[in-house]
Amino acid sequence: MGEIVLTEDCMRLISQFENLTGASSRDCIIDDRNQRIIFVVNPGEMGRAIGKKGTSIKKASEEMGKRIEVVEYSTSPEQFIKNCFLPAKVTSVEFEGEGGERIAKVAVPDEDRGIAIGKEGKNIFKAKKLSQRQHDIADVQLQ
Repeated sequence: MGEIVLTEDCMRLISQFENLTGASSRDCIIDDRNQRIIFVVNPGEMGRAIGKKGTSIKKASEEMGKRIEVVEYSTSPEQFIKNCFLPAKVTSVEFEGEGGERIAKVAVPDEDRGIAIGKEGKNIFKAKKLSQRQHDIADVQLQ
């Protein structure tokens, strides 16, 4: 798996996010199209990132001027992909291919399909981008 190279913007935003929430983050994606910043927080840091009744994440969102989303990191590619799709329920993740050509085939119940895709595909975009960066998965496809 290749080393993740963080841009200066990302490093600055991660530092700002950590200072505001107290949660440590390992990666971020600036999604200008959807006016949001997605942070990958370390395992066990989700509660700290969100804060009581969402206070930490709201504060970070106001300070940074964009909506903030957080995904909890997992060393397991399958669990990480499930985390990317929350709150949609993922029933299975199957992998095809090898190395950087691996494709994750994700199954969700019909009633969660809209949540998994997200408005204008923003949730599937998040899962694809983060899975590629964190676990060298070429593509994520909904079954």
